[in-house]
Amino acid sequence: MSEKGWLILNTLYFDCSSGISGNMALGALLEIVGDENYLLEELKKLNITGYKLEISKKIKNGITGTYVEVTVDGKDEYGHIHHLEEHEHHHHEHRNLKDVNEIIDNSSLKEDVKDLAKRIFLRVAKAESKVHNKSLEEVHFHEVGAIDSIVDIVGTAILINRINPDKIISSIVNDGCGFIECAHGTMSVPVPATSEIFAESAVKFRQIDVDTELVTPTGAAIISELAEEFINLPAMEIKKIGWGTGFKDLKIPNVLKIYYGKMEKSNDNFVVMETNIDDASGEILGYTQELLFKNGALDVFYTPIFMKKNRPAYRLTVACKREDIYKLQNIIFRETTTIGIRYRFEYRTELGREITQIDTKYGKIKAKKVTNNGETYIYPEYESIKELAEKNNIPLKEFYKLI
Repeated sequence: MSEKGWLILNTLYFDCSSGISGNMALGALLEIVGDENYLLEELKKLNITGYKLEISKKIKNGITGTYVEVTVDGKDEYGHIHHLEEHEHHHHEHRNLKDVNEIIDNSSLKEDVKDLAKRIFLRVAKAESKVHNKSLEEVHFHEVGAIDSIVDIVGTAILINRINPDKIISSIVNDGCGFIECAHGTMSVPVPATSEIFAESAVKFRQIDVDTELVTPTGAAIISELAEEFINLPAMEIKKIGWGTGFKDLKIPNVLKIYYGKMEKSNDNFVVMETNIDDASGEILGYTQELLFKNGALDVFYTPIFMKKNRPAYRLTVACKREDIYKLQNIIFRETTTIGIRYRFEYRTELGREITQIDTKYGKIKAKKVTNNGETYIYPEYESIKELAEKNNIPLKEFYKLI
């Protein structure tokens, strides 16, 4: 941390001006990590065989980057070398989301890697489900089920976990135009799955005048899950740049550029809103609190106060991010009887944290691992403890003693 109110963030910035695919993300992140053997050894923990990961250098419009290709027994089912970006739709090995999750859950990968990979897969699964008008359980989609997509997404999760950035941001994502041929026939760009993934996310994207697909469904799911915001490159102290190349030769450099560096981030986007309420029932106040938490409030609490004419009342205090002010204010105005809300911007200090798990003889308990001045503290999650306590018919206090 630097001066009061400012944080130094280890940051990844994805420059998606030429789009993004799974293997492009893998190639660019590999250049930042700089350790191919680490990725290969971690991927072995998936316990899947029959594929080969080929890592090479390719030049696109004079720019050299890392090209990652996943081949199944060296060839695809037609006897041709399979190029991932040319398209992920070409693989015809079908698995559903449950099958993929089982592969991940049965691996010995880190829990954070598993969680991130499954969240990315879920985005693709939901999009395919909507496009084909089937439930998640019914959808057997080769885009997610094929080995190349599993390797791309899990590999990306492995490398993100290794880099462990504090913040991930992206440029506006560019996709091409026109039509492409895939397993379902001729499709307009962006393809339906990519369009649905973007529709269910906060991604900002646009089409540019390049007559082909620049964003694959896997790439769309990766950037949708990872990036917090989509802006021009902010002021950063750049430490490293990774270049991941695609297969196609285009009129623009077919590369994904990822910056890794340090960024000063003002911590003044923390907002505290308050209002005094003396004519609303406890049921209304409780319901309002639930809605505020569901819509992004960081903290919500009531303080007993006395207002004019000595009326007992409550002060509602809501802490949130700057971008959520108007959404949460609207909830307060709609659900309570208040007619005015005051707010202020404050600084706050946040300790580094990550989600971990504690092994007990009754099962795993989710917990927060917090670090401060080199010391680590573990705080178990109440809901996780409660679930195991109910499942094993053991008093909650006994679980706390056990931990």
